Amino acid sequence: MMIHVELAKHYGFCFGVKRAIEIAENSRNASTIGPLIHNNKEISRLKDDYNVETLDNLNDIGNIKKAIIRTHGIPKEDLKFLKKNGIDIVDATCPFVTKPQQICEKMSDEGYDIVIFGDKNHPEVKGVKSYAKRDVQVVLDVDDLKDKIFSNKIAVVSQTTRKIDEFMRIVNYLIVNHKEVRVFNTICNATFENQDAARELAKKSDIMIVIGGKNSSNTKQLYNISKEFCKESYLIEGEKELKKEWFKNKKYCGVTAGASTPDWIIEKIIGKIKEI
Repeated sequence: MMIHVELAKHYGFCFGVKRAIEIAENSRNASTIGPLIHNNKEISRLKDDYNVETLDNLNDIGNIKKAIIRTHGIPKEDLKFLKKNGIDIVDATCPFVTKPQQICEKMSDEGYDIVIFGDKNHPEVKGVKSYAKRDVQVVLDVDDLKDKIFSNKIAVVSQTTRKIDEFMRIVNYLIVNHKEVRVFNTICNATFENQDAARELAKKSDIMIVIGGKNSSNTKQLYNISKEFCKESYLIEGEKELKKEWFKNKKYCGVTAGASTPDWIIEKIIGKIKEI
């Protein structure tokens, strides 16, 4: 009996990633400051087809003339450094990432301490944090807040790819414990849609395949959600990672993909699943 394969209702490339890929394809011979998106295979394609290189360190700028700002954005100081060195800047920062940057800057000017819900080591969060001019705390859960001292005014934003229920726990704690809390829901709509679709599909699947970069925050969130409802969930970047034994006695296979995963990778993987 052949396994039934179903794609999630919402999956794959989001608006910001599509926009960044188009910008990169129209910027031949440029260099991105950090990986443009969190998908190694797509970055390799851009390098091979468009000569778009990736710089991991600003010290490596050498003689580059054109720099593409990654979808996650970069710290404000790094942007100043590029301008100071006369480099032509092409901004591919996702507009949904630009928004929390602007909020942090504006609310800091108005005297608010800033709380960012997210991973302090993620490039998006590093960039957003750099726009805050006052005290700024990056937290992943309520426990991270308990020993922090704030002024009476707090503004809270979220990394764009986090889970809404986790964000709400942070917000509820702050509202109960502080006088004035301004909440800005900066989680991207595409993240909501992809997560909801993965949840619904995982509930009826014997096996879930989540496709995307293993360094991608939103892909890891999809994997965690899938695993919650379908114990046999697997996160892979390419078709060569699929294992035949995963599919033994399985009838229904759900497939979803992170926001940085192009259709050509998804199609390859679905083709391989059907072969198995």
